[in-house]
Amino acid sequence: MKPVPHPTMLRRAPVQRRSAERLTRILDACADLLDEIGYDALSTRAVAERAGVPIGSVYRFFGNKRQMACALAQRNLERYAERVTERLRNAERGDWRAAMDAVIDEYLAMKRTAPGFSLVDFGNQIPVGSRQAEPNYRVADRLTDLLANYLTREPDAELRRAFLIAVETADALVRLAFGVDPEGDADVIAEMREMLRAYLGRVLD
Repeated sequence: MKPVPHPTMLRRAPVQRRSAERLTRILDACADLLDEIGYDALSTRAVAERAGVPIGSVYRFFGNKRQMACALAQRNLERYAERVTERLRNAERGDWRAAMDAVIDEYLAMKRTAPGFSLVDFGNQIPVGSRQAEPNYRVADRLTDLLANYLTREPDAELRRAFLIAVETADALVRLAFGVDPEGDADVIAEMREMLRAYLGRVLD
């Protein structure tokens, strides 16, 4: 299994600091509006008004709201990777259980608190691209690259496959947990952790 390229949804990448700050405001506004009105009612004009920028500034970066939401999903993935990395900064290398807890805990924290995350997360609700570019493939690929050195493992096909299976399993069970309880059903989450420990123990111990 080969690494999956991380797609970009930007029409034009920001070069100057002011342009980068404007893009940040646009994505922040998109995230806030997703929580307030949902994806169906979201519009590029509403985002421009909330961000305090001309509508042309939105179209400079995005052709439509789908591209904007996908860029937000990619930003979510980058921020998630940063949170996991920071969580493991002082952890003992090779401890895959600590890594698994960091991966789950930081995802749950973003699910509960990050604006727009409950609707978009890493793009599962608004999937784009081919099968190999679907969100869970990108997440598993990013986690493999992020954690391989920490786990003192090669980021080979076996590790990528293991993380993909773990991500797909966790995704389904997290959706179940948050379908039962808006804050995430504790019993379902506990069962998910046990399942992942049992599976990853066979691969990583």
